Amino acid sequence: MDIQTWTYLLVGLTFILYIGIAIWARVGSTKDFYIAGSKVHPLANGMATAADWMSAASFISMAGLIAFMGYDGGVYLMGWTGGYVLLALLLAPYLRKFGKFTVPDFIGDRYYSNVARTVAVICAVIVSFTYVAGQMRGVGVVFARFLEVSINTGVYIGMIVVFFYAVLGGMKGITYTQVAQYCILIFAYMVPAFFISFQLTGNVIPQIGFGGTLADGSGTYLLEKLNQLHVELGFAEYTSGTKSTIDVFAITLALMVGTAGLPHVIVRFFTVPKVRDARMSVGYALLFIAILYTTAPAISAFAKTNLIETVSEEEYSEVPAWFNNWEKTGLLSFDDKNEDGKIQYVANEKRNELTIDRDIMVLANPEIANLPNWVIALVAAGGLAAALSTAAGLLLVISTSISHDLIKKQIMPEITEKGELIWARVAAGFAVGVAGYFGINPPGFVAATVALAFGLAAASFFPAILLGIFDKRMNRQGAISGMIVGMLLMLFYMIKYKLGGFGGGVEEDWWFGISPEGFGSVAMMVNLTVAITVSRMTEAPPQKIRELVDKIRYPQEAVEE
Repeated sequence: MDIQTWTYLLVGLTFILYIGIAIWARVGSTKDFYIAGSKVHPLANGMATAADWMSAASFISMAGLIAFMGYDGGVYLMGWTGGYVLLALLLAPYLRKFGKFTVPDFIGDRYYSNVARTVAVICAVIVSFTYVAGQMRGVGVVFARFLEVSINTGVYIGMIVVFFYAVLGGMKGITYTQVAQYCILIFAYMVPAFFISFQLTGNVIPQIGFGGTLADGSGTYLLEKLNQLHVELGFAEYTSGTKSTIDVFAITLALMVGTAGLPHVIVRFFTVPKVRDARMSVGYALLFIAILYTTAPAISAFAKTNLIETVSEEEYSEVPAWFNNWEKTGLLSFDDKNEDGKIQYVANEKRNELTIDRDIMVLANPEIANLPNWVIALVAAGGLAAALSTAAGLLLVISTSISHDLIKKQIMPEITEKGELIWARVAAGFAVGVAGYFGINPPGFVAATVALAFGLAAASFFPAILLGIFDKRMNRQGAISGMIVGMLLMLFYMIKYKLGGFGGGVEEDWWFGISPEGFGSVAMMVNLTVAITVSRMTEAPPQKIRELVDKIRYPQEAVEE
């Protein structure tokens, strides 16, 4: 069978599975809709959390980032993985002990303020929409390449599938769909890695092949070969870095605390029966995520080596079919500047003739390596599973923020459970529509700021949650001031140095030499400083709130719950 038939078959089967789970998991209560009735097994929650976390960015883009950034791309691995350690140690068990439906719910009750709740809702919606727009676009790109439909048609198909299982089953439907999606995406990621590792290094385990020698008998190490290819083409060595130490530190920290503050990840720990289960879920999720994250650097090195050796200095008229297919998507382009008919891929921008979008490295990797058609189709199904799983989690955060934290808690407190459930489904449908719109009409600022969603989460949620758990003296005035100042400062820096607003600026103008991707660390520190200062200058929280903080911090009580 050809690639397209395999893709229709595998993607069709996975979609039938997702819809079947949605029908099975149809819910009738708000508790099931928001937190799956708090009945999810820790193992299933670990898999769902891993799928929720490993978005199109992890599945499609991370290996591409490392392939083109080399050593510098390692900050994403360290930051995202470290974020889960922070979650396990500092947040997950205590948030589960608090027992609320959403992050704004925690902030609203902990800081005894609907203003704090509203600020948290606004932060959650900004962070989630920033993130989800990229996921829906990723769905469209995968469909466009492998099913040969337009990107917009691909987005529509993705919207229908997500709408079905998010609106029907809420968190319960999303959780069990994400379990299936994890199995699909990790299988799809690992199978080509095994094949290509064996082809290149003779070792089937990609993590071992990554540090091993080439299978051609030369005794040359893979990374040594890649360094050599890079230098010959005028690039810096693959294993060398160009970022300053302070920027690497800032980006890593921003990604860590941003991960720990992302509302769609945190809410997953409300779905398990006990506090101990929340901690176990984090452990399982770390294990499941580590499988993909330790493979990504190997995929990057394999893909970059194969790409350079396949296309560099080759006749354009003789390039393989995959080259022309990716050209049609606009993610790969060749400009024969010297009109010699050969592809020059070099570091010098004036001489370079090949432009490659880093997002295609994972998707095109099996084709470049001449793997069987079913493996290529499997990667397409895996990419869709990754994008859809994260999109569904984010959409649920948006819908619960509207139906629970705004409608139920503030605008219509007397609303019945049935009425709240209807609002939750209407809000989910609305969120799917808006996310689809951004997927079809991606404004420049959305594409540019997807990676900065972590900075926004670091600048807003993380300090408020951390201080809410560990600082009894923290009051509503301090938390609200910190969140507003942190979020505004991060938005200002993003708009100025990423989007060219407020007079723009270049790398030399960055504050403390820190890039926009790492500035979430600075905004977080400002948030913490403002929050602590204001809280100490204003009235202490009520006694019942102090007792509440003591209660959620007692480990023994937490275990016995």
